[in-house]
Amino acid sequence: MRFVLDASVALLWLVPGTNPAGVDGAEAKVKAKAIVTEVDSQRYVALGQLDIVTDAATGARALCDTLNLARRYRLSAYDAAYLELALRTGLPLATLDAGLLRATTSAGAQILGTH
Repeated sequence: MRFVLDASVALLWLVPGTNPAGVDGAEAKVKAKAIVTEVDSQRYVALGQLDIVTDAATGARALCDTLNLARRYRLSAYDAAYLELALRTGLPLATLDAGLLRATTSAGAQILGTH
């Protein structure tokens, strides 16, 4: 299944046991770690085993489509990039970010797990 993957979802894959309300805490925990444990490294490697690809056209759209979406929906540049990619490709967006969820719905893009 193909979809646009937001970092809020990928982060929870790396730091299981957190919940959507704890995404900021999980992110801080990953940034604060000085030593990566064996279990942590296995999680990081597992993400590398997934069929995650980057979009080469995203950068070219940053100063036009992405910037317009960021302004229209009051999103950060990176959240607007996720939304732009979902709109352009017609793929559903996997995110836990409440603001991005609202913007995705308002823009008419699909959210993973909803119909």
